Amino acid sequence: MNVLLTILLAVQVLSALGMIGLILMQHGKGADAGAAFGGGAGSASLFGASGGANFLSRSTAVLAGIFLSCTLGLAYFGNLREAPSSGSVLEGAAVPAQQPAAAQIPDSKPGQPAAPAPAADAQPAGTGAAQIPGK
Repeated sequence: MNVLLTILLAVQVLSALGMIGLILMQHGKGADAGAAFGGGAGSASLFGASGGANFLSRSTAVLAGIFLSCTLGLAYFGNLREAPSSGSVLEGAAVPAQQPAAAQIPDSKPGQPAAPAPAADAQPAGTGAAQIPGK
């Protein structure tokens, strides 16, 4: 399966590069207007007056078809995978270990009640408003 995907990808990249080259070689619609005002010296090309446009546009269309079919093939074969398990994603998550109660309160001793925890908004002495000098 990986060999098929590699071949499809290589053909897709080559067809994309070929399309880029062919599109850049083609004349735009405004090129004919320039030839009418005296710039027509280069209008006789390798393929003739209009033969080049037909050849280049047909070659571009063929390469675009190859590119599209390779893209569809890569999308189809790239999604052929084993069916995922029906379990939840959270079932495989690691559960954090809980610390024992004695480790949470370091000042407690066996046989003595634990000291109450300080309030969250209480500030220790020497900080905050106690440091601001009065008038």
